[in-house]
Amino acid sequence: MPKTSAGLLLYRSGRGVPEVFLVHPGGPFWAKKDAGAWSIPKGEAEPGEDLLAAARREFQEETGLAVDGDVRALDPVRQPSGKRVHAWALEADVDAGAIRSNSFEMEWPPRSGLRREFPEVDRAAWFDLPTARSKITKGQLGLLDQLERLLGTAQ
Repeated sequence: MPKTSAGLLLYRSGRGVPEVFLVHPGGPFWAKKDAGAWSIPKGEAEPGEDLLAAARREFQEETGLAVDGDVRALDPVRQPSGKRVHAWALEADVDAGAIRSNSFEMEWPPRSGLRREFPEVDRAAWFDLPTARSKITKGQLGLLDQLERLLGTAQ
């Protein structure tokens, strides 16, 4: 059965054009990847967990930031791996430079027997929608489409 993730798609529009908040995955596999590597802050929901609660928890775990406000549910999207991503749009403004991510451990370099710790997210940034389209993983492009429709900025 495909895994289920939940996340928040933060947006702001104070600079005249909508911008979205995306995070870049940490770890050696993603270190030199940029285009198509960014994501909304999200993570796997626990069995039986309320998906919006999971989205808020994952946002805080991946960024160290708490956000509050009215959310608007987006239709789930399916990533190439088969994972379903449930997301909510939330208008909020956070300091991308202030993130503090949780971490994970893995063997690195491969087959070395050495274990290293890496941040789950190594950076975050605000992007206008055209730039976000080139940054976000292709399985989440549909979330940007939905946000554009919600905001009335679809082209």
